[in-house]
Amino acid sequence: MKLRQLSCFVAATLLLTATVNAQTNKGENREQVEQHGWLYGIGVALDQGIYKDFDTRILPIPLIGYRSENLTVFGPFVNYSFYRNQNFKFSARLVPTFEGYDESDSDVFSGMQDRDFSLALGLGASYQHKDLKFEVTTSHDVLHRNDGYEAGMSVSKVYRYGPFFFEPKASLNYQDSNYVDYYYGVQASEATSIRAQYSAGSSINKALGISVMTPVYFGGMTRLSLENVWYGSAITDSPLTDKNSSLRLMMSFSRFF
Repeated sequence: MKLRQLSCFVAATLLLTATVNAQTNKGENREQVEQHGWLYGIGVALDQGIYKDFDTRILPIPLIGYRSENLTVFGPFVNYSFYRNQNFKFSARLVPTFEGYDESDSDVFSGMQDRDFSLALGLGASYQHKDLKFEVTTSHDVLHRNDGYEAGMSVSKVYRYGPFFFEPKASLNYQDSNYVDYYYGVQASEATSIRAQYSAGSSINKALGISVMTPVYFGGMTRLSLENVWYGSAITDSPLTDKNSSLRLMMSFSRFF
């Protein structure tokens, strides 16, 4: 499926950061954009991708989800908070892995086996002080497609200027060798004169992004997110890739039922 990577970005962005109508409660900016209930809306996403011959995609996506104090469900994404206090929160996570490709997606994959999506189960922990948030996550493939492990850490902060909220975010994401080799490696049986055999090691990917949100339009939350991901050498050295980084853009509108 040519849009698999793009779908991953859309769903992950919406789960982690899609929010709803802003309203005053405890007076902290982050709490004003993290409300609870059923939401619906529409989004438009753009992703460059890093596989060879992967053209920039623009895709409209319908949105629906649910968020409560302890439970967030957004499609195949599930996050349940099993312990929290004033500053700390610990949760269990079920997240899909939409990376991968079909042989027909690009000429570079001709003669290769398809790389399938999977589901990963893991844990998350966050520390929040007013509008500043630190988060760490772990997950492991439970469908034994890639048998890989991921771990991430991020820091973000929400600022408010009038009716507009700005959230810059920096993150690191570790992917073990099983994960990277499955999606970016080339097996001996898949090697050709123009596509060398490649066994990938683990990778640490870095990302910087910013989101802008406002509740002033049509009684809902309008959001624009921009993120750039820089991939580790284990990925960029793959004969399947031709870029070092990928720019991702998302615009969405959502509101409560």
